[in-house]
Amino acid sequence: IGDPSLILPTESIRIKDNLSYGEIPVQILDRQVRRFRTKDVASVKVLWRNQFVEETTWEAEEDMKKRYPRLFESGENAN
Repeated sequence: IGDPSLILPTESIRIKDNLSYGEIPVQILDRQVRRFRTKDVASVKVLWRNQFVEETTWEAEEDMKKRYPRLFESGENAN
């Protein structure tokens, strides 16, 4: 049985002809640095538009800064 609270209204999502859509990051919720033997790798926890907080993903901070610099401009989103 499906959970009706997980249904998103399709009017708010712009679906392309090939039935795909582009997800847009809304906010950075957290930051972590993993230490390996030869380097440190920084990651950020990203909240995406049309997703719930439980569905956030960890992304490479460097890649996110290149693709979405506006998320890092204010400095208040990153912890």
